[in-house]
Amino acid sequence: MSREDCIEVTGTILEKFPSGLFSVQLDQDESRIILAHLAGKLRRHRIRVLAGDRVTLEMSPYDLTKGRITYRHK
Repeated sequence: MSREDCIEVTGTILEKFPSGLFSVQLDQDESRIILAHLAGKLRRHRIRVLAGDRVTLEMSPYDLTKGRITYRHK
C-alpha cells in the first residue's frame, strides 16, 4: 500500500496504553475512537505523546479502526 492510499485525519489523544498503543478521538466524528501506534520516526526521535495532545494520523482504507500517529501538533 502506498502513502497516497492512506487517509490522513487529526484527533486528540484520550488514553495511553502500556503496550505503546493510544486511543484517539477523531475531530470529524466526535463519537469515533480508534487505536493508534507511533510511527517509526516519532519513536526514533523519542517524541513524547501524552493524553490531551493533538495529533495527525494515517488510517488504512481497509481497516478504519486502527491508525498510525505521524505528527504531534505543538
